[in-house]
Amino acid sequence: MREVRLRFSKTGRLKYISHLDINRAMSRALKRAGIPLWYTEGFNPHPYMSFSLPLSLGVESLCESVDLRITGEITNKEIKDRLNSVLPEDLKIIDVYDDFRDNSEIVYSDYVYKFEFADNDLALEKIKNVLSSDEILALKKGKQGRKRVMKETNIKSFIDKYSISIRNDVIVLNIRLLAPRARRLDGDGQYHRPRTSWFHRRYEGPRRRDRP
Repeated sequence: MREVRLRFSKTGRLKYISHLDINRAMSRALKRAGIPLWYTEGFNPHPYMSFSLPLSLGVESLCESVDLRITGEITNKEIKDRLNSVLPEDLKIIDVYDDFRDNSEIVYSDYVYKFEFADNDLALEKIKNVLSSDEILALKKGKQGRKRVMKETNIKSFIDKYSISIRNDVIVLNIRLLAPRARRLDGDGQYHRPRTSWFHRRYEGPRRRDRP
């Protein structure tokens, strides 16, 4: 038995399906492709699959991953070719490899957002002003005793770095954010950065707006 990681893209219409739907689609594709998988040992055996951080609904990605355990004699190229022959058009395997680190060590995620406004120059200045401010406040669901409340949180500390410009009449924002597992809320109500990082994911997520 050996463990491999599949790197795949989720684009087009499939950006509107949930993480659980991707899980089901991949599971069925593996069965149709005849990939020899290792199954859990228990009352209800199922193939071992471990996905990375779930992708937000409506966001495309070129760097999602799922880890599998393979039992038979099959090459990584054959796994890739077999799966791509049975997967839907907007879900494609980009690479299959053996040497990787654990998904729990993901610290940063790279995003690309694309905006269209009636006045891109005005919108660009407003976005720059928000990103360069000392605080970016957002409401976050929380608990106060048994009650659910909305708490104001400064999300500026989620941002590692960014660049923004207008390209071909579209505002393009490249931004690196802390991945959800790396966010730690201390007693002072602020999020603090981790000390180490190694893994980066890249999302492609177009966004359209009629006005700034």
